[in-house]
Amino acid sequence: MSGHSKWSSIKREKGVADVKKGQIFTKLAKAITIAVKQGGGIADPTQNFKLRLAMDRAQEANMPKENVVRAIDKAKGLSEGEMEEILYEGFAPMGVSVMVEAVTDNSQRTTAEVKNIFNKLGGSFGVPGSVAYQFSQMGRVTVKKDDKSLEDVFLLAADAGAEDVEEDGDEIVILTPADKLAAVRESLSQNGLSIVEASLIRIPINGIQLNKEAAYKVDAFIANLESLDDVQKVYSNLSYETD
Repeated sequence: MSGHSKWSSIKREKGVADVKKGQIFTKLAKAITIAVKQGGGIADPTQNFKLRLAMDRAQEANMPKENVVRAIDKAKGLSEGEMEEILYEGFAPMGVSVMVEAVTDNSQRTTAEVKNIFNKLGGSFGVPGSVAYQFSQMGRVTVKKDDKSLEDVFLLAADAGAEDVEEDGDEIVILTPADKLAAVRESLSQNGLSIVEASLIRIPINGIQLNKEAAYKVDAFIANLESLDDVQKVYSNLSYETD
């Protein structure tokens, strides 16, 4: 475990934070609904960690409490198959690998919308497994520095089972194995650290470095995917050339 990681320089993950507020709430509501459904109907975030992550994101986005309650109630009324998670894989322009996480109640509609963007904007829609091997699923916890140094957080994170830490302005980002995210988050919180965000993410193993003009085309492609209501997150292995 090192005090600085390379993954942040090549990761390209944009989620609900980059779209308009109404769409943010739609995406967050779907994430809450699927978390309850997949958790066997458990609507208590202390007993359903995926729901806790979704509700944390909702709180961060200032999603009204009634929206959260409505999303949970919807999950309780769903029958099997009415809401599902789908993972799409493919290639953006310039051969950049892309993974798209979606939550939908109509897989045919969502697949058609995602395929349409790949086909119209110079991408290549892939089959399951064509891209996934190029990414690792990890946990990420972001905490406020407050009065702690990077070394202080490093030691706490390492003791909790984290793999890497990195400074990001007045925050510190901790990278963990996916199956240790809940334990690391809880340990850091118990040790007085203010949790900004915790989530499961996909980190590219190797990046494709592009110049600004080429990267702009890939960014536009990804932005179109992110504009779809059913899309939760988009990951790529795009890396930017430095001046």
